Amino acid sequence: MFAGRRVLAVVPARGGSRGIPLKNLRTVGGVSLVARAGHVAASLDFVDRAVVSTDHEEIARVAVEAGLAAPFRRPEHLSGPTIGDWDVLTHALGEMEERDGARYDIVVMLQPTSPLRTAGQVRDTVSLLVDGGYDAVWTVSETDSKAHPLKQLVLREGGQLDYYDPAGARIVARQQLEPVYHRNGIAYAMTRDCLVEQKTIMGARTAGLRIDGPVANIDTELDLAWAEFLLARSGAP
Repeated sequence: MFAGRRVLAVVPARGGSRGIPLKNLRTVGGVSLVARAGHVAASLDFVDRAVVSTDHEEIARVAVEAGLAAPFRRPEHLSGPTIGDWDVLTHALGEMEERDGARYDIVVMLQPTSPLRTAGQVRDTVSLLVDGGYDAVWTVSETDSKAHPLKQLVLREGGQLDYYDPAGARIVARQQLEPVYHRNGIAYAMTRDCLVEQKTIMGARTAGLRIDGPVANIDTELDLAWAEFLLARSGAP
């Protein structure tokens, strides 16, 4: 429990992946992505239940070895590439509340694609949720100014180059740009009300927890190499 609230941690790890086949079983530092998420979840003393949501038996087996429970399998209609996080989380919440005969007040999502997260970052996310009275908290990273929306371009019909946003024409120096942020997948924390009543993972009051420094978020083979580099540079086991 966290401040008297029951906490369910969910690691979403389907078997299908277009970018990297069976991505959640790929390794960083010799440990699979799903196992790394499981190790962090198992180390959080405030988590009452930590489960994997998967449709794949080998992922389930590896997850259990890493300390997660795998009491259910994700149904086929929730296993496609266009299924959103809300669908997966509400399914896991419903399954576990029925199986455990308990009501969970907070749901924490730990995506395997952020393999270098720390337990402290997850704890800080839940602490901000509770202390700030928020509906949800997402961890975010500042976007490099080279990828700022006002610096993006589009190719129109015939190859005509144009600004993605016309306001970009007025930008002459990066100092003019207001910082923007992107999800880094390290942690999401949501209240039950946010998921069940508001039916969203971004509730009416959602805060961002800024994570400074480089972050690995796995979508491609290059991302895996980046994660290996960061892990080696950190000296962490």
